[in-house]
Amino acid sequence: MNIEDIREYCLSKKGTTEELPFGPDTLVFKVGGKVYLLVGLNQIDELSFNVKCDPDAALELRADFPGTVTPGYHMNKKHWNTVYCNRELSDQRLQELIDHSYALVFASLPKKVAASI
Repeated sequence: MNIEDIREYCLSKKGTTEELPFGPDTLVFKVGGKVYLLVGLNQIDELSFNVKCDPDAALELRADFPGTVTPGYHMNKKHWNTVYCNRELSDQRLQELIDHSYALVFASLPKKVAASI
């Protein structure tokens, strides 16, 4: 996956918005006003993104793919992973991690907000 693939995939998800709340170098994707993916726009050599993850699944992913999935950079390490693209995981698996993050965040939205999406 490249950054355009990530952006296109995220924007295909219902209710997704993209923002630059942390400055021009970090693209943030939200659903219902809550973040589910962050990606740095200034990455040159290796592309990575941060996604939310179930804590148990996060630990398992980090153990299974230590060179690809690490605790979330500048995020709550229990709930966020940094995932490197184009290493051990296929594009489909990367999309599944994005889906998981989106689903976790969507499920945490107030019912009124979720119903409006």
